[in-house]
Amino acid sequence: MELFILFSVLITLAAFFSYINVKFIKLPSGISLMLMGTMASLAVIITGHFSTGFSTIVKDKLALIDFSEFLLGILLSFLLFAGSLHVNVADLRKSARSITVFAVVGTLVSTLLVGAALYGLMLLFQQPIPIIYCLLFGALISPTDPIAVMGILTKANLSKTIETNIVGESLFNDGIGVVVFATLLQIAAVGVGNFGVGDIGLLFLKEAAGGVLAGLVIGFVGYRLMKSIDHFQTEILISIAMVMGGYSFCHYIHVSGPLAMVVAGIMTGNRGKALAMSDVTRDYLGKFWEVTDEILNAILFMLIGLEIVVVNFETQYLVIGILAAILLILARFISLYIPAFTFRFKNRLGTKTLAIMTWGGLRGGISIALALSLPANQYKSIIVPVTFIVVLFSILVQGFTIGKLIKRLTR
Repeated sequence: MELFILFSVLITLAAFFSYINVKFIKLPSGISLMLMGTMASLAVIITGHFSTGFSTIVKDKLALIDFSEFLLGILLSFLLFAGSLHVNVADLRKSARSITVFAVVGTLVSTLLVGAALYGLMLLFQQPIPIIYCLLFGALISPTDPIAVMGILTKANLSKTIETNIVGESLFNDGIGVVVFATLLQIAAVGVGNFGVGDIGLLFLKEAAGGVLAGLVIGFVGYRLMKSIDHFQTEILISIAMVMGGYSFCHYIHVSGPLAMVVAGIMTGNRGKALAMSDVTRDYLGKFWEVTDEILNAILFMLIGLEIVVVNFETQYLVIGILAAILLILARFISLYIPAFTFRFKNRLGTKTLAIMTWGGLRGGISIALALSLPANQYKSIIVPVTFIVVLFSILVQGFTIGKLIKRLTR
């Protein structure tokens, strides 16, 4: 019952803040909820200075939710599937080469650059961290959050090419980032010396390729079942089973669930809607997943803001986090520019597009969830607050200003 009451409070707060935003502030929902959740956390922290009992109660209630498990094990599957339903496969094919290169090569380059930057920063602050944990930070912070990114794009007037590249890269680099993180985490657990280059490549390939293949199978099975009937309630139920059953299956066979959900969502949103659904089913299924996406987004961003209460922020970590956020933007641009130049599609996209993709590459709940999933040690106690600061900087600073940047660059 305590967990039900906690979610009731989260939903109530999210509904109230969403109303305030729609009525008065009119910001993208993710930014507004993150901002108001952060303000609520600061209010709890300030109140805690006068009443330690109050802040203890809030921390105890938030501790009922394992944020990492909640997002990576439950929310992520729904959010990625819902986001992928809106991706047009014809537009995706036109930008398939650049999206694939950005998602794979760009994420790997960014992981290395950010890992090296954090290693240097920690040496500068005389708190050295092993390079493998710096690379883990690079892997968890490099993927852009499709949930946050798509919330921004709804307010921006971008060309179809730019929008497809941003959304496509964001959806796929999310899955790749989780795979890279999981691979590095295994290396950290058993020791770098016990893993060869071939072992690392094989593990990465199994997770990534296996996830895509599983997504194709899940999408095809769902498509065939939906095509054989015309009953929108059952077809919506089938789509939920694709997400929950499919994601659980991927977890069981140790392949990338996020990549599988992206592929299955794209198949359902294109081939499924075109060939397996009636107009009534298409309408109801679209609205169901749109509402589901909005509700889960509200819970997620509200929870991210409130989780600040339970994180130990020291002044030193605050400085490191802000510096890391600035270096991350530079690493993001380099990780886009190098693949674009190397694979010869820089001229087609243009420097302005790369600038928009750099500043619009927001970080969100996935980075926080991965940081919280690290094994408990002295390095986690540094990485978690730094990750929170980078995510807050990303959504509140970049998120607030990306609209103005887009208008200026596309004028």
